[in-house]
Amino acid sequence: MSLSDLKVRTAKPTDKNYKLSDEKGLHLLVKPSGGKYWRLKYRIDNKEKLMALGVYPDTTLTSARGKRDAARALLANGIDPMDNKRAVKAAKQAASSNSFEVVANEWLSRRGETSEGNDKRLLKLLHKDLFPWLGSRPIDEITPVDLLKTVRRVEDRGAIETAHRAMQYVGLIYRYAVATGRVERDISADLKGALKTTKTNHFASITTPKEVAKLLVSIDQYNGTPVVHAAMKLSPLLFCRPGELRHLEWSEVNWEESHIEIPGHKMKMGQPHIIPLCRQAIEILKDLQPITARSLYIFPSARGASRPLSENGVRTALRNIGYTNEQMTPHGFRAMARTLLDEVLEVPVEWIEQQLAHAVRDANGRAYNRTRHLKQRKEMMQRWGDYLDELREKA
Repeated sequence: MSLSDLKVRTAKPTDKNYKLSDEKGLHLLVKPSGGKYWRLKYRIDNKEKLMALGVYPDTTLTSARGKRDAARALLANGIDPMDNKRAVKAAKQAASSNSFEVVANEWLSRRGETSEGNDKRLLKLLHKDLFPWLGSRPIDEITPVDLLKTVRRVEDRGAIETAHRAMQYVGLIYRYAVATGRVERDISADLKGALKTTKTNHFASITTPKEVAKLLVSIDQYNGTPVVHAAMKLSPLLFCRPGELRHLEWSEVNWEESHIEIPGHKMKMGQPHIIPLCRQAIEILKDLQPITARSLYIFPSARGASRPLSENGVRTALRNIGYTNEQMTPHGFRAMARTLLDEVLEVPVEWIEQQLAHAVRDANGRAYNRTRHLKQRKEMMQRWGDYLDELREKA
């Protein structure tokens, strides 16, 4: 006789386990504790087996019967429903451990240390623009069309640069997935040229000798903190990226070799970089050392020695000496050096690009290592420091 909802609901526990049978091998096991468990008894390969189908009342009588019928359908095709259940569970676990979000977070944990600002922007991009649509998907099941549809959402709201950055990060995640055996290829490569192109915004810079001379004199006359003043004076001499300058550490200064060694995880291109120090730069660092030597950073924040100088430190100082954002930016010192080293001092462009830490490659397409042309770059940096002194004196 089959069970009813009333009979299941009103079944009382006793001092021993007992069963209430339904139909086709389904029964309810009632335990002394009051727990009610659905079980299915079946035979396969001449063996009797017992399969758990759920706990009442979470699994109702109707639901238990549905699970029973699904199991019997598998049996009719010679499939053991318990083996099938284990296989489905394993597949779900594999899919979960192979999801885009899991792989992306694994890639993040192995990236190494980067700047705090870059990390925040990356995490925001992942959680806002990628994970909601791709995060739970098995990474090997995402198609180029799926990816493009996701990134187009970013593009459609007008964030063209963010869309390109999202595609770039997806490419890095997929290349990591290839390396760890999760996928066979990087699907972002199929979408090259699919996004709208961005308009190039050049950082404002001063590149004529006469105007550079005026700028250098204004920097010398800047009446600010020693830290910001030193950062201002070193910006044209080192012409590294503003973020790289702010995060320079005293431990990275090699006094014996007269250069700064920046590890790869702090560089935009991810490669270690060497900045040769001219005599003028060394003098500025030695003057600053007694003031900030106890800090990790050469240019610590005014809010605490454990933090680097604010990203607006040099920018605000430029405003204070009379230069607008349309005239000169912290990043503009790079364009200044690039232009004058090439057009006035006639230094080989290859050396300049190497010192700018751009993605310079040789004739075979290989990236130059950090010591490439180091001797020539040291001579170039001293010549550059002397040239800036000449401009200052003429002004």
